[in-house]
Amino acid sequence: MSGRRTLKLIHFGGTAWLVLCLGYILITTLRQAGVNWWIIFSLSGHSALVILLLVSLYLFAIFRGVGESRIIEAEHPLTSTSYYTALYLATPFLGCLAGCLGMIGVKGAEEFFVGIALGTLGTTFLAWVIVDPAAGMLEMLFPPSRRHRTERLARIRAIRQKRQEKRANLLDRVLAEEQEQRRRWQEALEPYAQKLAELLIGKENDYAKTECEAISIGVSAWQMGGRGCMEQLRDMALALYQERSGSPVVCDYVSSWWDGIGNWRYTSFC
Repeated sequence: MSGRRTLKLIHFGGTAWLVLCLGYILITTLRQAGVNWWIIFSLSGHSALVILLLVSLYLFAIFRGVGESRIIEAEHPLTSTSYYTALYLATPFLGCLAGCLGMIGVKGAEEFFVGIALGTLGTTFLAWVIVDPAAGMLEMLFPPSRRHRTERLARIRAIRQKRQEKRANLLDRVLAEEQEQRRRWQEALEPYAQKLAELLIGKENDYAKTECEAISIGVSAWQMGGRGCMEQLRDMALALYQERSGSPVVCDYVSSWWDGIGNWRYTSFC
């Protein structure tokens, strides 16, 4: 049996025993308070599912940590060893043993089992909540651990900064390409913009012919660069129209004429 599987089994058994001790102490306390069995069974029926869910999440998180090699072994030379991990996971069983030794001489079965359960809870709390964090903090005081942690954090910052620079360079390149594309469109669309401005000025002469010519220009812009190219052409045409006519645009006839070309859709602001 591999060491990883052994650690998982130890932790599963230790957690199951810890939960069993908790349940036994809770039931014993309720019985001593005079609570009837049917009330206890009703409460346990609703809470069993919640306890099972919490234990499952806890085991999943711990199993991932136990099964994978730690990347900070140099910072935690003691708590990252397999012996310490096995001792940590077997703490509920050690607490059970301590409870058995502490209850030697007790004749009552109920008191004996309560002592075992309390020994399990007390030892587990002491090891998991007090001793283990204290050991981890003590390890970080060693010069090699502090030096390794400083180097590791510096590498992480360097990697993060490199990624940020890479994203910034990519964004700058995309913006530069977009600006270059718009510049090329500006040159290519100038004749079309001149024509569209003329169509807007003389649209009342022959509206049907004007609309057909505008649609043809819109199709050419769509084939050249899609909706972005069409938007740039419309803006250029409207600017020329205002410059030549001396009046602001009241209704966006260009958008109306181009409705249905590609993914262009007309929204009136008249």
